[in-house]
Amino acid sequence: MLQHDKTICAISTPPGIGGIAVIRVSGPETLSIVAKLFSKDLSKVASHTVHFGLIKEGEQLIDEVVATWFKGPNTFTGEDIIEISCHGSAYIQNKIIELLLKHGAVLASPGEFTLRAFLNGKMDLSQAEAVADLIHSNSEGAHELAMSQMRGGFSADIEKLREELINFASLIELELDFSEEDVEFADRTQLNNLITQIQAYLNNLIESFKLGNVIKNGVPVAIVGVPNVGKSTLLNSLLNEDRAIVSNIPGTTRDSIEDQINIGGVIFRFIDTAGIRKTDDKIETQGIKKTFEKINEAEIILYLIDTSDQEIESALSFVNQFRLDENTQGKELIVVLNKTDIIAKDVKLWQEAFSDVNKKVFISAKDKNGVDEIESLLLDYLSYRKSPDSTIVTSQRHFEALTNCTDSLSKVLIGMNDGISGDLLAIDIRDALYSLGTITGSISSDDLLGNIFGKFCIGK
Repeated sequence: MLQHDKTICAISTPPGIGGIAVIRVSGPETLSIVAKLFSKDLSKVASHTVHFGLIKEGEQLIDEVVATWFKGPNTFTGEDIIEISCHGSAYIQNKIIELLLKHGAVLASPGEFTLRAFLNGKMDLSQAEAVADLIHSNSEGAHELAMSQMRGGFSADIEKLREELINFASLIELELDFSEEDVEFADRTQLNNLITQIQAYLNNLIESFKLGNVIKNGVPVAIVGVPNVGKSTLLNSLLNEDRAIVSNIPGTTRDSIEDQINIGGVIFRFIDTAGIRKTDDKIETQGIKKTFEKINEAEIILYLIDTSDQEIESALSFVNQFRLDENTQGKELIVVLNKTDIIAKDVKLWQEAFSDVNKKVFISAKDKNGVDEIESLLLDYLSYRKSPDSTIVTSQRHFEALTNCTDSLSKVLIGMNDGISGDLLAIDIRDALYSLGTITGSISSDDLLGNIFGKFCIGK
């Protein structure tokens, strides 16, 4: 994957036919290679300028194009870059790539342009990963998180923590040089306080991963309840389409049905599950088993109640069981009391019965009354978990690195309390520093870089 001395090229727009396509060229021979097929001499024009011209192979005209010239190092990759905007014909795109390869360029690997930006110090590793997240963001929330990380706030915080730890690690390493004189250069009390502060910050980041992951990939929401309470009708109302089969026959939904919707810039993945009841039907039993699996996977549970037919005591029993079940701890429960169009006079009884339930809403799924209140409660769940200036971790790799770092720092605290020697403390501090370094890329390997950038699209 690493071909630093080569000039690379790739189509940066999606494959297929379109109005225009963009072909990107980056590397030391960019100007000389493009000069062999473009009609204008870009070496004599100012950087960051756009020029109309012709792409030709000998006397054969291939296309009329616009070429944008960026002189390194003030470019995305830190190298000379030319971007050729041509007509979106598949033939034209492939022909221009063929000519670039003929005159000395090589095809870029997935993510190689961004990899070069990282290697040339234009961004750190976490910012480079945010580029991929930005490309794949499909909601306002995911876009906001990717933009925040790409701007480098998270990286700056991590590097500051590393510097503080490095200072203490240096002092402890210095003690090893004077081990025979039994002196301490690193104040153990000060080190203890520093590690405690760092761990508190890292734990907040680790906790944020759960939120960051669901915003990035979509918040899973399970719609559960006994059969025939209107789960499929509610799903259809939320999606504003007939996605699930609606019937007054209990047990119609025998498998989970999933679809997603963008609410307030956040993707929510709704799961309509089989009704929970005792049954001898083997297929329906399998569906109910899947319902409990989906409850475990979901972040939010919409517990739907048929207020026209269901007993209050049985509905309350589910809520109490949910509160006590260790598998549902940390999950959000929203009680949805359905069919208020039928029991308008008895609403007060249900209000009194569920007076201690904070998140509840009365709706008529059939008439779509109250569905907007459900959407508001879903957004409230995210807003109270996210402060405006908080850093949110979205990468599994970052989550694991942060967890490894806190584990190493815990060993340092235990070691200091047990009075172990500085050389052993230094080992655990080095492990903590290594974990932090892998986040920003101050410590990296070819395998790590290949794994990260290999997931990018070609041309980025």
